[in-house]
Amino acid sequence: RLRMSRGLGMGADDYLPKPFAFTELVARIRALGRRAQPALPPVLVHGDLRLDPARRVASRDGRQLPLSPKEFAVLELLMGAGGAVVSAEELLERAWDEAADPFTQTVKVTVSRLRRNLGEPPLIETVAQAGYRV
Repeated sequence: RLRMSRGLGMGADDYLPKPFAFTELVARIRALGRRAQPALPPVLVHGDLRLDPARRVASRDGRQLPLSPKEFAVLELLMGAGGAVVSAEELLERAWDEAADPFTQTVKVTVSRLRRNLGEPPLIETVAQAGYRV
């Protein structure tokens, strides 16, 4: 009993003492498998803007937004930052692959298109010499 409580206290999900029935082992493994379903990422909300990463859908004021995959990725990063400034370098690193040229205007152009798709009033702020935030 001491081993069992110590093991469970250290983070084990279950404990099966010896001797055990094989059918019980299989039943416990199946039960653990049912519990191990990955959690869905939370829906991000900022005012009338909603972004559902699991469904890959963004909407503003109930209207679905026609975002490209890069625009969606940038918006998800900005909304996930919770109002903190995200640098253009970080956006480039996390929304594009490692082959992206850091000296292009890719991030600036994508943010511009994203602003246009989000509509008025503007939600993305440019923080001089630092990056962007929602």
